[in-house]
Amino acid sequence: MAHILIADDDELVAELASQVLIDAGHACGWVTSGEECWHLIARRRPDVLLLDQNMPGISGISLLRKMRQSADLYDLPVIMFTAMSGAQDEAQAAFAGAQAYIRKPFDPKRLTGRVQRVLAERQDQPRHVDLQDHLARSSGLRVSEMPARRFV
Repeated sequence: MAHILIADDDELVAELASQVLIDAGHACGWVTSGEECWHLIARRRPDVLLLDQNMPGISGISLLRKMRQSADLYDLPVIMFTAMSGAQDEAQAAFAGAQAYIRKPFDPKRLTGRVQRVLAERQDQPRHVDLQDHLARSSGLRVSEMPARRFV
């Protein structure tokens, strides 16, 4: 069972998607703004975030960029969940760091399949890796070779 958060300004769509994911065996909740989403994921990290690309206030794409710059949320799996259908929109989401893209109106089987695929891709990985450790390992350094962290 995965913990899934949906951020979508359309409450009906969020509720329907939530029910589909709950029926598939996941714990699921939803918020209606990018600001609410940011505050919630900072307190309780979900396993997957379904994020509407075009919301008032902080757009989904802006929130995704903000997450990818955060040491705590850079590796949170995100599926863009949007009515925007252009190839450029999908490319923009991928470039910003989304793992998948689902267009609305959504097919329940496709939604659960995409969520399962994203979860399966992360199955053998820890839920979160400290950004400093990730950068050190990616660069080939061992943790013991890393310079000490300095706090200013």
